Formats: sequence, structure tokens, C-alpha cells
Amino acid sequence: MRSNLAGPRLLLRRLREVMAEPITAQERLDKIVVLIASNVVAEVCSVYILRADGVLELYATEGLNRSAVHNASLRVGQGLVGLIAAEARPLNLPNASAHPGFAYLPETGEEAYNSFLGVPILRAGRTLGVLVVQNQSHRTYLEDEVEALQTTAMVIAEMVAAGELEAIAQKATGLDLSRPITANGVGLSEGVGLGHVVLHEPRVVVTNLIAEDTDTEKSRLEAAINRLRLSIDDLLASGEIAATGEHREVLEAYRMFAYDRGWIRKIEDAIKNGLTAEAAVEKVQSDTRARMLRQTDPYLRERLHDLDDLAHRLIRELMGREHGPGFDELPQDAIIVGRNMGAAELLDYGRDRIRGLVLEEGGPTSHVTIVARALGIPMVGLVDDIVSLADGGDAIIVDGDTGEVHLRPAADLENAYAEKVRFRARRQAQYRRLRNKPSVTRDGVEFSLQMNAGLLVDLPHLEESGAAGVGLFRTELQFMVASSFPRMREQQQQYSQILDAAGGKPVTFRSLDIGGDKVLPYLRSIQEENPAMGWRALRLGLDRPGLLRTQIRALLHAAAGRDLKLMFPMVAVVEEFLEAKSLVDKEVKHLRQHGHATPENIRLGVMVEVPSLLYQLEELMDCVDFVSVGSNDLFQFFCAVDRGNTRVADRFDTLGVGFLRALKSIADAAHKAHVPVTLCGELAGRPLEAMALLALGFKDLSMSPASLGPVKAMLRTVDAGRLSARLLPRLEPGHNDRSIRDVLQRFAAETDVAL
Repeated sequence: MRSNLAGPRLLLRRLREVMAEPITAQERLDKIVVLIASNVVAEVCSVYILRADGVLELYATEGLNRSAVHNASLRVGQGLVGLIAAEARPLNLPNASAHPGFAYLPETGEEAYNSFLGVPILRAGRTLGVLVVQNQSHRTYLEDEVEALQTTAMVIAEMVAAGELEAIAQKATGLDLSRPITANGVGLSEGVGLGHVVLHEPRVVVTNLIAEDTDTEKSRLEAAINRLRLSIDDLLASGEIAATGEHREVLEAYRMFAYDRGWIRKIEDAIKNGLTAEAAVEKVQSDTRARMLRQTDPYLRERLHDLDDLAHRLIRELMGREHGPGFDELPQDAIIVGRNMGAAELLDYGRDRIRGLVLEEGGPTSHVTIVARALGIPMVGLVDDIVSLADGGDAIIVDGDTGEVHLRPAADLENAYAEKVRFRARRQAQYRRLRNKPSVTRDGVEFSLQMNAGLLVDLPHLEESGAAGVGLFRTELQFMVASSFPRMREQQQQYSQILDAAGGKPVTFRSLDIGGDKVLPYLRSIQEENPAMGWRALRLGLDRPGLLRTQIRALLHAAAGRDLKLMFPMVAVVEEFLEAKSLVDKEVKHLRQHGHATPENIRLGVMVEVPSLLYQLEELMDCVDFVSVGSNDLFQFFCAVDRGNTRVADRFDTLGVGFLRALKSIADAAHKAHVPVTLCGELAGRPLEAMALLALGFKDLSMSPASLGPVKAMLRTVDAGRLSARLLPRLEPGHNDRSIRDVLQRFAAETDVAL
């Protein structure tokens, strides 16, 4: 059967003329449907636009009753038009009324038409409406006619995205592209941020859709693909990428897609139909995304991310754009939205203008999460398809407390959150007034509240929060944000700056905790089935003593003439600490032999985070200067619960009786041996949990700077003696409590403890 198509390129040229005319949006749409009908030789052409309330409204028609425009509508899933919107794929029927999904709208007068071709109006895989042509004759539309209609739908999608159709939308119901959306993820860093979307690695908006010369566009595509392939091949061949590992797997997937002839042929076909090369890439990827988003196979959905990234890279090659954000153009209230991000990339944005971070990936222990917490940036991760749903400049609210993200929020919701932010600010002001007050309970028990840190930018919080010192300085963050392994002098300079910025307050450095999930891009990693319990932290340092000795030497130089507190993580047996201590002794001896100054006082300790140490506490206390409980990892190993796994992370309570008994055994052993003991981690930073720690005998806590105020407010209103008398008996055998959370909450309510 011969096509009625007069030529998609001719249609696009005429559409370009219509798009350039100074006419209203309704007049433009009316002209577009007339052009399409005439090009496909169809008796009917109609445009349905998806409203914010999930209804497809007839916005323009040629051939149906004009009075039905803005009056006829179908819900998504209703009728053939609703079916196309729901499934985001074309429907081509010779006898429309025979289809089980057919729904007749009497106001349109469409019952006389038999053949039906409808295509979704897509943008970034998201359905914005449906474009339909119909004829009285029974016929099946040909493939090039379907392609022409899809290409034209792309032009209409850009009209919707540009906001042009908002002017003719019903006042009560805006378009779907502008509707408010609430997306749920996982709160990774506390706080609330209100601002406007800045897309990390943003989609390049293709504005030049219609080609002047298809041969030129094909040449541009070929050159861009060759550049893209070459860049991927060079990166894979270079020494910058490990021979195995996740980074290489992603690039191998890129290379596979970049050489896929099927993908490239689809782009070339779109160019033949009259699109520019970048518009062709955008169209093919939008079609692919719409299809793959409806897949339930997680592997296929993950491949969609790879294809998305590749398509965006190819569009940038075509348009000559650099990768990455334009930092100079950031708004003052930027909320960064992206698929994923490295810790260094977040720091590149600068803390002052970032109000929040939303990622499709990310987890509680990811590097970017650690940095976001350190900087006090509200963050939500694991938000499905947020990059596709958001456009740059959209209003957005990030609630790191609940894990909710509100995109294009309604005014009343925005006002409610603004009040929540003001309330938090007032509470923070109250906490700031406490910063110079002593950390002492109602019955006179003194405490030391310190802060966790990991970068030089954290140190101003020391004065702002009134912390007594830095109870945990994560030295690995410096390594994670660097592009290559920091040399000894670079490390020394960093540690010197940290000690200077602390202004004489104590700083407890933790030696490198890398390996496992903390992969350094420039350090070849190994594949492990259970990396959290694998070759990491002190285990890696003892196996590669050059790394550990370089860091120890840098710390000794930096602390020359002052105190150095250093602790070692992931110690499973006392002998590991003794081996690390001998490395420190060798470095001190080396420095003294060569006439270098050394610290006046060196104290070495252990992070208790591996449960095996609970049965070596007496031996441990005999050889350490202090201990620090790493409550995050200790709880994870104690309960066999991966806190990054949302299926099991909430299965066990940190205030469970078994875990509290373990913590009490550490505190008791330390007090008996007169060894200072600190507890650091999320447990210390929550007022209710901190109450439990107080009762167990912990008087030195280290937490995030934002948690210091609430914990100090609690401490100053609690009677430690009464609390211990109430709590400790509940930990004895014979009680049926699984958790003592309720016990603490009742005590706080009865005694007016500030929570």
C-alpha cells in the first residue's frame, strides 16, 4: 500500500514557519493540526494535552466539532487516547470502534471515522499529551506516517515545555508539566531546604529541532559519535580506570551502546525525517525512555540510566557544550537535583548557595551523603526519576527529615514549609544561646559534647556550636575528594590547618577508613561479596604499611609541639592495634633521629566497632590510651543489619536491650581501667538515644554539629541519677522489654526533659 505522506521534511519546514509566526498559542495549535491533516491526507487531526488532574483535554482539532475544543476530555487509560497516554506508545488501527478500549465522545462527532493513528507527545520519556489522525476509510497507517506524527509530536512537546500552552489552559487545572509532585525517597541528611532546581549534569535543552540540510546533520552526527567513541576508548585504555570495578563496567556499557548500530540507525532515520541531529538523539532517547520506564526488570531500568547518560553526552558533543554545572550562574537558593554525584562534585558547587540535594541514587553511607551531612545540607536519596520530572528553575522543597521532595509545590504547602524553616531557625537560635553554657545535668553531672568532622570547612562549626573539641575527624574525606592520592606534605598541611582551626581544643583523628564501600577512584579496588566486612580501614593499612606510615608521619609533623590523638578503626583483635602502635613508634623514632620535632603528647586509641572486641575489653584497656565507640558500624555488625539497605535498616532498634547491654559493658570496662571513653555516631546526636547513653555511663559524646544544641538542651534538663535508677534495672535479665524507647519517652514526659 502506498503512503499518503507528502514528506516529513516538507511538513517540518512548514511547521517551522508556523512556529515563527507572532500568533497566539491557540492559533498556532489550530494551524498545526490543519498542516498535519493535510500532510497525512487525513480527515481528522486532534491534539489532546494532559492536565495536572490526569485528564486529557482536547486542545485543537481539524475535522471534529470545533465546539468540543476545551470541552471534550478523557482520563488517562480511558478510550484509545487514554490508552496511548497510559502506555506511552503509538496505536495504529484500521477499525478503531472494534478495539475493546474504544470510547465514543458524542460531542466530537467522531463516530464516522474508522482508521485511527495516535502517538504520545513525549518529552524526556514523560507523556504530555496525545496526537491523533483519523480517516473514514479502513486503513493501516504506514511506518513513515507513524514516524512523521511522532516527529511532529516532539514539536508540540516543546510548546508545552516552554509554557506556551499555559495561557490557554483552564484556570482551575494547569498542564501536567507544571503540576505539583510529591516524591518519596530516603532522608539522608537532616534539615529542610526551599529553593529552585539546578540540574546536575542537566539535560541540554534542544531548541533547534528542524533541519536545514539532512546531509549536514548526518555528517554532524557521525563526527559527534566518533568523538564520543574516541573519548570512551581513551578513558578505558588509560591508567586512570581500574582493570575491574564499577567505574569500568559503566564505561564498558557506554562503549557497547555507542557502537550499537540499531540505536544509531534510529537516530539517522529521525534525521531523514527532517530533525536536526541533536533533536533526533533527543527523540530516540525519549521514545526509548518511555518504553523502558514501564519495564519491571531492574537490570533493564539500570541500562536506561546508561543510555540516558550516553544520549546526554552525545547531545553535548553535538552542541559543543561542556559537561557539568555552570557554577557562576547558580541561584542563591539552589537545590541540586541529579542521578548521582561524587563528594568532590558537591564541594565544587560551594556551600553558601546550596539549600538542598536530591538524588535518584545515593545511600546513608555514600561519600556524597557523608559530605552533605558534614556541610549541613538537607539531602534526600533514592527518589525515582526525579531528573526527568524536574526542570531547571522549578520551585522545590527538600525535607531531609521525612525523605519527601515536593516539586512545584502549591502555595499553602510552601508557606507551611517556610514556617517550619522559621521554627527550626528559632530553635537553632535557642541552641546557639546555650553554646557557652556548661554541659551539665540538672543534678550536677558534667559532660563533654564534641563534634564529628571530616574537612577543613567543618571547623567553623566548632565555635558556632560550642563543641568541646572534635571527637572524630574522618581523615578519609580528604582522600575521597582528591583526584589523586594526597602526598605526605599535602596531608601534613591539611592536618596542621585542622589543628590551627581548632584553636587549642582537642582533635581526635581517625586513621584512613577506606576500602569496602569507600572506594577511592585512583586506588585500584578489589571486588568483595561483603565489602563492609572486608579489606578496609586498618586491615588495608596494615597490609599496605606505606599508606598508613605516610599518614602517621604527616600527623606527627602537623602536631609537632602539641598534642596528637589518633585512633584506629575496624580493629577486630588487640594484636592489630599493637601492630599499628608499633608503626607509630617507628615513625616517632625516625623523626627524632633526623632532628624533627614531635608532638609533646601522643595518645593512641581504638574505635570499638567490631563485636569481637567486646570479649577482649580487659586486654584492650591495658594497652590503649582511650577508646571511642563507633556506634554506627558496631550496631550494624551487632545486629547483622546493613544500614544502607532500606529493607532491613529499620528492623532493629538502636535502643534494643541487647545492644544497650553491649554498650554498658564497654563503658564499665573503660571506667574500671580509668580509660577515657567516647561514643561517636548518629546514636550520640539524637536526644532520646543520648539520654540512654548518659544512663549507661557515657559522659563524652561526639556528634554532628547540628545535633549539639538539641543534645545539650536535653542534658541540662535531665536528672542523671533518677534516669539511671529508672533505666538500668530494665536491662537486667527477667524483664521482657525488647526496647527501652518507651521507658525513656515516659521518663522525659514525667520530668520535663527537653526533647
